[in-house]
Amino acid sequence: MILKIENLVVNYGYISALRGISIEVDAGEVVTLIGGNGAGKTTTLMSISGLTKIDSGTISYHGQDMSSLNSDKIVKMGIAHVPEGRNIFPKLSVEENLKMGCVSQSRISNTVIQERLAQQYQLFPRLRERRKQMGGTLSGGEQQMLAIGRGLMSDPELLMLDEPSLGLAPIIIDEIFELISGIKNETDKTVLLIEQNAVMALGVADRGYVLQNGEIVLSGTGEELLHDEDVRKAYLGG
Repeated sequence: MILKIENLVVNYGYISALRGISIEVDAGEVVTLIGGNGAGKTTTLMSISGLTKIDSGTISYHGQDMSSLNSDKIVKMGIAHVPEGRNIFPKLSVEENLKMGCVSQSRISNTVIQERLAQQYQLFPRLRERRKQMGGTLSGGEQQMLAIGRGLMSDPELLMLDEPSLGLAPIIIDEIFELISGIKNETDKTVLLIEQNAVMALGVADRGYVLQNGEIVLSGTGEELLHDEDVRKAYLGG
């Protein structure tokens, strides 16, 4: 197990965002958190990344309590967070955007940077085609690929993706999830994915958790949750 969350509580003033959730993520897995708006999915990732203050509970990475660490130290531990909304640099080229994924690693050599660029271009051939193009001129799907590629440039062990399908056309969503499957099958990365598109998320996930009003109400394998009657009624339209 690389990530363990125990009894995590996060409050925003008088609003309870997370009410004592516990989650485990094993090496090499794709684990997904599904749930509606306001369920606490983004808060969970922000808590892991050190971007939100937690009120109680613990977050451990390889057995080390990281609940009180700042975000810079968490990145250096091997965790990358690709936030909702992509947040690329529109006036930088694709390649410059990718290189920004290495800024937290001040001692990294140019040789290693070039090796990592080559890895991203192999995983995302379209980024190689667009490498000199400004990020702001890319389509929404290409910008999402760029955001994921930038996250991978730090060579994380754990990659956290926040709503990668948000605002994308269905055909592009299929492509993004094929890429997530590629990350799972072709790299040694572990992925923690939060998604409103439960069908796609559970289709690529080894395991999943259902969040509702800041609480985990169900967990199981991706296959089990896809066929669970309550999940189907609430999230799959069945």
